Amino acid sequence: MSPQTYNTSTEFVLVGLSNDRETQILLFVVILLIYILTLVGNTGIIVLVQNNNHLHTPMYFFLTHLSSVEIFYINTTVPQILAHLLAGRAELSSTRCALQMYTALALASTESLLLGIMAYDRYLAICHPLTYATAMGRQCQFQLASACWVAGFLIAAICVSVTFSHPFCGPCCVQHFICEVPMVLRLACNDTFITEIIIFVSAALVLLCPVSIILTSYGLILVSLFRMRSATGLRKALSTCGSHLTVVVMFYSIASFVYILPQSGASADNGKEVAVFYVVVTPLLNPIIYTLRNKDVHEAMAKVVRTWGFERKG
Repeated sequence: MSPQTYNTSTEFVLVGLSNDRETQILLFVVILLIYILTLVGNTGIIVLVQNNNHLHTPMYFFLTHLSSVEIFYINTTVPQILAHLLAGRAELSSTRCALQMYTALALASTESLLLGIMAYDRYLAICHPLTYATAMGRQCQFQLASACWVAGFLIAAICVSVTFSHPFCGPCCVQHFICEVPMVLRLACNDTFITEIIIFVSAALVLLCPVSIILTSYGLILVSLFRMRSATGLRKALSTCGSHLTVVVMFYSIASFVYILPQSGASADNGKEVAVFYVVVTPLLNPIIYTLRNKDVHEAMAKVVRTWGFERKG
C-alpha cells in the first residue's frame, strides 16, 4: 500500500446510531433517561451499603465495586454518545478515541474479573460457612478487589497500545458509536494478524478465566445445595446466586459476541446494535437485578425510608 493512502488526520468519525434527525432526538431522550436512572441506581446501592451495618459483608463489598465500575463506565461512554446525538455529528481525535477505548475496556475487564471473584465469594459462603469469615477477611477483600482493578487496566493498556501502533487508512470512519478495539482495528493499513492474536488472547484471559472460576464455584455450590436439608438456607442460597448468575449470563454472552467470536459483514452491523445493550442498558439492569429479590437490600431500603419519614415528621 502506498504512503499516500495512509491517514494523516488525527480524527476518527463515528457513524453513530442513526442518520435520521428525529431518531437521533428520540434516542437522546431515551438514553439520557437511562443514564440518569443508572447513576441514581448504582449510587444508591453504594450509599445503602456504606450506611447499613447489616450490609457490611464481602458480597456487598464486591457489589459496591461492581456499581462503581458501572458508574465510571457510563460516564466514559454515554455523555459522548449524548453529545453526538444532540450535535448530529461524531468526531474524535486519535487521543480521545484511544482514551475512551482504554477506560471503557479497562472497566469492562475489571467487571469481568469482579464477577469471577463474586462467584468465588458465594462458593465460600455456601460451602464453607464456618471458615468464611476468616477466609474472606477484610484484607482479603481489598486484595482481591484491587487485583481486579489493576489487572483490568493493565490488560486494557496492552490492547490499546497494540491497536494504535498501526497506521490507519483514511477516511477513518468507525462503524460504531464509540471507539472500540475491533472496529478501530479494521481501519489499520498494514497487517494486523499479530495484534488480533494479542487482543484475542487478552480477551480470552479476561473472559475465560473468570468463567472457569464461576463454573467451578457454582458446580461445587450445586453439589452442596443437593446435600442441604434446610429449605430456608436453600432458598437464601438460590436467591443470592440467582442474581449473580443472571448478571454473569448477560455480561459474558455479549462480551463473547463482541471480542471472541469472529465478526464480518452482517454480524459487524449487529455488533453495533448489541453494543447499545451492554453500553447503555446493562449498567442499569445490574442494580435492578441485585436488588429485585434481595431481602437484605429491601430491609435496608425500608429502614432508610422509615428514617427519612421520622426526620420529616420531626
